[in-house]
Amino acid sequence: MSVTTFGPVHARRARWKYDQNATERCGVLTTIEVFADFVCPFCYLAEQPLADAAEDRDVQIAWRPFELRPEPTPTLRPEGDYLQSTWQQVVYPMAERMGVPIVLPRVSPQPYSRLAFEGFAYAAEHGLEQRYTERIFRAFFVKQRDIGRPEVLTDVASELGLDADDFRAALDSGRYAQTHQQALRRARELEITTVPTLLVDGRRLEGVPSAEALHRLLNDAVVLR
Repeated sequence: MSVTTFGPVHARRARWKYDQNATERCGVLTTIEVFADFVCPFCYLAEQPLADAAEDRDVQIAWRPFELRPEPTPTLRPEGDYLQSTWQQVVYPMAERMGVPIVLPRVSPQPYSRLAFEGFAYAAEHGLEQRYTERIFRAFFVKQRDIGRPEVLTDVASELGLDADDFRAALDSGRYAQTHQQALRRARELEITTVPTLLVDGRRLEGVPSAEALHRLLNDAVVLR
């Protein structure tokens, strides 16, 4: 994968919107749908170039859930050879080039992301899906917190000013389980198999995008309209 070096991700602020039908409407903004998993380091690293592209153009970003290892598929362990090798050979070098702080979380085994995505749906109803996404990524990849635990997710929700009791009740009751499953079903219908995957007007880009690849994707989408 090609990676361009950028400044700190916190300096980039894009316009984010949770909208399941964003790419099906003809609006002023171009929408980049980003299929991602909260436990995927490449999805976390993709935040920066996406925010940079949205800063330069009339673009909105719409995050879409995708579970790499849905329950009951066993999740990976950070002490295992696969994650150790992938992080040392790919993740850490890429993050260093991009200037993004990241660490292989010690949480073992790695958490399932279903509950975090149900929390995402809750945050989206309150217009906080982007800030929630940022906080969840950092909770896992910087603070090494177990984002599969409802109390950790509730802490994040509380930090965002959401009603902690109602948020926790939503997780415990599965209030947003159907919403999440519908999102996963759409990902399957679109034949999403890897993350991050970016979609713009039916065109797709897989992996952490470079600035050049993003601009090319957006330009092609405009030409085809």
